[in-house]
Amino acid sequence: MSGVLDGMRVVESSAFVAVPLAGMTLAQMGADVIRFDLPQGGLDAKRWPVTSSGKSLFWDGMNKGKRSVALDVKTARGREIAQEIICADGEDAGLFITNLAARGWTDYETLRARRGDLCMVSLRGDRHGRSAVDYTVNPSLGFPIATGHEGATGPVAHVLPAWDCIAGNMVVSGLLAAERTRLRKGLGQFVDLTLKDAAAAMLGNLGIIGEVAVNGVDRAKSGNALYGAYGQDFICADGRRVMVIALTPRQWINLISVTGTTQDMGYLAARMGVDLGQEGVRWTYRAEITKVLAPWFAKRKLSDFAESFDRGGVTWSVFRSFGQALREDPDLSSDNPIFAEVDHPETGRYLTPGTPFSFAGHVRETPRPAPRLGQHTEEVLADVAGLPSGAISKLMDDGVAMQPRGDVRMAS
Repeated sequence: MSGVLDGMRVVESSAFVAVPLAGMTLAQMGADVIRFDLPQGGLDAKRWPVTSSGKSLFWDGMNKGKRSVALDVKTARGREIAQEIICADGEDAGLFITNLAARGWTDYETLRARRGDLCMVSLRGDRHGRSAVDYTVNPSLGFPIATGHEGATGPVAHVLPAWDCIAGNMVVSGLLAAERTRLRKGLGQFVDLTLKDAAAAMLGNLGIIGEVAVNGVDRAKSGNALYGAYGQDFICADGRRVMVIALTPRQWINLISVTGTTQDMGYLAARMGVDLGQEGVRWTYRAEITKVLAPWFAKRKLSDFAESFDRGGVTWSVFRSFGQALREDPDLSSDNPIFAEVDHPETGRYLTPGTPFSFAGHVRETPRPAPRLGQHTEEVLADVAGLPSGAISKLMDDGVAMQPRGDVRMAS
């Protein structure tokens, strides 16, 4: 293992997206990330998408590069061992991230009694203690109401769990900030974060709260248009659909120049008495702009203009399905250094991302597969919890700990 976080040990107790993503992000930057689950598997063990044989591709995706310990934390001994792993000695240990904190054994006060300088990040649903996931937070804050075709009435939920992704990276930020406090002042830290607060803060950060409070308006649906500037989708002669963006003055100039519509846009601006060089004006008159551009795209196949768009600095993209993206986009291939073909123990060989970060002075590590459930139980119990081989064998015999057959290392 190598990377900027080499030597750091983080323990993870998690499910769903945000905290597993946080642990994976840390692991791909070089941290030793240990997650523990029940011997029969936790909430994510069979989460979709799955293979035809029922093996979880979600597990593979979210747990790359981690070590897996299978412990029955429903037993007193299992909980005690988990606490020992979380609070193990070492200046680079005592770091814990979770969205499954349970009062009495993985709450901060209980763990701090074992290690006073523990740094812990706990992600909860909302500040009232209620359960929440991305697909409940997003509707509660208004985004699906503003999503969809112009004039439509029903909400459109987003397929991307955006708040989970954002909150996962906030967990990373919170843990590293807590560890910095410990390094400077020798103090532990408890970081409390909720998924809804992560989303609610962004609602304000994007100016949407101000838009409602100051302007007294509720954002209407605008289809695929780019709110506040010009961005629109077009259907080409071959049936392919593209998205073009003219957010900045340069993007606008490049778009109308390459499409040969500079003069037509000049006539439009004169007729309306406006300056289309202003992004807000382009938003207001987006329908009129689209009427000028739509015939240009309708007469041309994607292959007729793709190269000229790239040469001319147009900001654009083609709409693809996931499958089309994997087949067509070179950024989703081993040509991109973040990707490699990786053998996964239970699901096969396929293109796998490593860290998107490139750190100067550190060689980018080939992505490592996710472990099998419990693959590292014996080594973690021995090396981190400090248990002798006889005690480990008894735990496995009693069903408190589990390691898949063939993965148990030979005791010295």
